[in-house]
Amino acid sequence: MENFVFHNPTKLIFGKGTIPKVGEEIKGAGIKKVLLLYGGGSIKKNGVYDQVVDSLRGNGIEWVEVSGVKPNPVLSKVREAIEVARREKVEAVLGVGGGSVIDSAKVVAAGVLYEGDIWDAFVGKYNIDKALPVFAVLTISATGTEMNGNAVITNEETLEKYGVSSKALYPKVSIVDPSVQATLPREQTVYGAVDAIAHILEYYFDGSSPEISNEIAEVTIKTIMKMTERLLADPNDYEARANFAWCTTIALNGTMAVGRRGGDWSCHRIEHSLSALYDIPHGAGLAIVFPAWMRYVYDERPEQFERFARKVFDLEGSGEELILNGIEAFKGWLRKVGAPVTLKDVGIPEQDIEKIVDNVMLLVEENLKPRKATFGKLKALGRDDVREILKIAAK
Repeated sequence: MENFVFHNPTKLIFGKGTIPKVGEEIKGAGIKKVLLLYGGGSIKKNGVYDQVVDSLRGNGIEWVEVSGVKPNPVLSKVREAIEVARREKVEAVLGVGGGSVIDSAKVVAAGVLYEGDIWDAFVGKYNIDKALPVFAVLTISATGTEMNGNAVITNEETLEKYGVSSKALYPKVSIVDPSVQATLPREQTVYGAVDAIAHILEYYFDGSSPEISNEIAEVTIKTIMKMTERLLADPNDYEARANFAWCTTIALNGTMAVGRRGGDWSCHRIEHSLSALYDIPHGAGLAIVFPAWMRYVYDERPEQFERFARKVFDLEGSGEELILNGIEAFKGWLRKVGAPVTLKDVGIPEQDIEKIVDNVMLLVEENLKPRKATFGKLKALGRDDVREILKIAAK
């Protein structure tokens, strides 16, 4: 087990009827005016918006609004919100929505206090060390952003999708009421499940193997799979929804990182290019990339891939046959719940592979020249490796 420091400063308020607490929490922090950031308006249909603004009003909190955050959040909306936040002299940012909204809220909070273009933080020209306080009301469980310091944004002008991470970006308070997620479309539940499982697997396959972290990862993956199937059968199953929501939070709040090597993150880097270029859901892209990556790299640590097959899918056997059966079982489950598992499934032609490779390697090659341009912890991937993974994903 690697040395580790576990510190998560976010206060999480979880359960039915908790959204009205948001105003009280903001008031308790001494904040009098916030930027309210949200997406396309679903929060007005499911009652979340009314709960939030009633709570703000009841606690004497002023607010200004910016809406229209896309599922794959874009830089132009972040810049717009930064301008509004500066002009209105807000003291905090309140994101109400899914991962795209809360990621955007974090970047806005940092951008308000940075004199340059906040995109600098995504391309290595600025390290975020300060931000306005961020508060969050989560309406889609998937990314774990409600309890971490990460954010991902797409620059739609350059078709670059990159992430940042900073201690300054952890929300001060996040509220998760699983009951408001009952009306989500099926695909959002499925893609949330894939996203959370992918977060766990990025740590699980980073070349480390601490026993307690392995056990936690495996049972959390199995719980996500079980709860996903229950929710597809009955979206109003609150117990399934609550267990699902907590699993997606702990998938990326530091729990899975304990004793590990920081995670591999190759699949996320490759997927970011898919969603940047083709605007497909992040979870859909991960469902395509992860099994292909697993097939390409399993020789690097076969015992961990054997363990995955045994512990997650209860398969028997040993060696390469067991490993490949485990990967196929994972791919089969993804297909069973309705996720795409090949590039063809989302309409991406195989002849586009070189374009995707170029996009994947862009930031890596720019930042690492003249050193060897690679990424990934379990196996360092270069341009040729990415190409081969995408060829597997095309089949």
